[in-house]
Amino acid sequence: MPPALSIDETQATAKPKAVASADKHIWGIFIALCIISTIELYSASSREVAGSSIGVMGPILRHLVMLAGGTFVVWFLSRRHYSDFIPFTLGFSLLSVAMMLYVMFFGDIINGARRSMTILGIGIFPAEMVKISAVLLIALVMTWNPDTRKPGVTSKAVIYSGFIVLLLSGLLIEQGLTNTLLLLAISYSMMIIGGVKISHLLTLTGAYIAVAAIFLVYIWMTDGGRIETWRARIERHADTRIENGQEVVVNKWDIPATGKNRQEILSYMAQANGGIHGVGPGNSREASRLPLAFSDYIFAIIIEELGLIGGLVVLMLYLWLLGRAAGIASHCNRTYPALVVIGMAVMIAFQALFHMGIVSGVFPVSGQPLPLLSKGGTSIFVTAIAFGIMLSISRTATRQGGKKQDIRDEIEALPEQFGAENQMQL
Repeated sequence: MPPALSIDETQATAKPKAVASADKHIWGIFIALCIISTIELYSASSREVAGSSIGVMGPILRHLVMLAGGTFVVWFLSRRHYSDFIPFTLGFSLLSVAMMLYVMFFGDIINGARRSMTILGIGIFPAEMVKISAVLLIALVMTWNPDTRKPGVTSKAVIYSGFIVLLLSGLLIEQGLTNTLLLLAISYSMMIIGGVKISHLLTLTGAYIAVAAIFLVYIWMTDGGRIETWRARIERHADTRIENGQEVVVNKWDIPATGKNRQEILSYMAQANGGIHGVGPGNSREASRLPLAFSDYIFAIIIEELGLIGGLVVLMLYLWLLGRAAGIASHCNRTYPALVVIGMAVMIAFQALFHMGIVSGVFPVSGQPLPLLSKGGTSIFVTAIAFGIMLSISRTATRQGGKKQDIRDEIEALPEQFGAENQMQL
């Protein structure tokens, strides 16, 4: 791997001026999600308010403070040149790994696993930080190792990216299988778009399977409780019964409610109650009964109050973000900003799709916040960083066909390893 970057290399020249305005579509998506979040969190927090002394407005006021802080982060990062994120990557990644290691041994236990740590009374979930670290690290590695003979990257880039994914997955797996699968989906997407050969991807997949098999055997021999939890959730998701001598899958609406599946059943009831148009903001029937309605099941409350139409609007916002990022990436002159902007969008969009799939019954149950819409300071902070970085790249990364002077200024502001032309497969 190339040597670490020095401060002198990244600050040798003054940062070039912006070449465009921050992307209005990305700003619009961020603002729209914040508005929807404010409206729906007010309804979804009714269970949290009941029987407590925090007051009716307490949860929504805290959420508004978090969104205001996130908006400041987005604005601040959007005003920076994207080259500033190169030295930021290593520090942020080391911090997220250190916090994950602490949580693994000393973290607060939530839902049967160590998931968070508390600093000055504030709960921090390092797993959210690990995802953004993965995007930044993979972008660095793939930028450092371009294939000079044809579009794409060298085998070294695949090996280094694989080690990064395995390391971060090892930190995430104890907290839940969904975060690990999400990390794999993000990394595969970036490698495919970055031009990694199919043969290299297949080899990497084989290595992943081998390591996963060894890990599962180890977990089973030391403490099989986590595997039993995963298996129980999968079996409950694919609930079957025998009819006329054949095994058939039970429809979601025919599954009896029990203590173990109460969340899923109430979530389905909320979505069924919403229908096409919804019952209107503030009129949710299930928000007061559904556990974690303000976080892991916020999409169910959105559908109940805004209906199928509202759910599709939320889905389209995330897909729109992915499309805008792809358009920016495809026109960037340099590889690094193209990989980072698409990686950030993939991270947000895939996490949203995972959340929606879990809530709607497509995937087995697992906790996954809906970016910007679910309650949670760490999730909002990390999502704000991703939006800020995307907006920075939309402002400061030169485009193909742009002014030659802007392109020269950009190359001079970057370390030598980051001057390669964009070879992404978009």
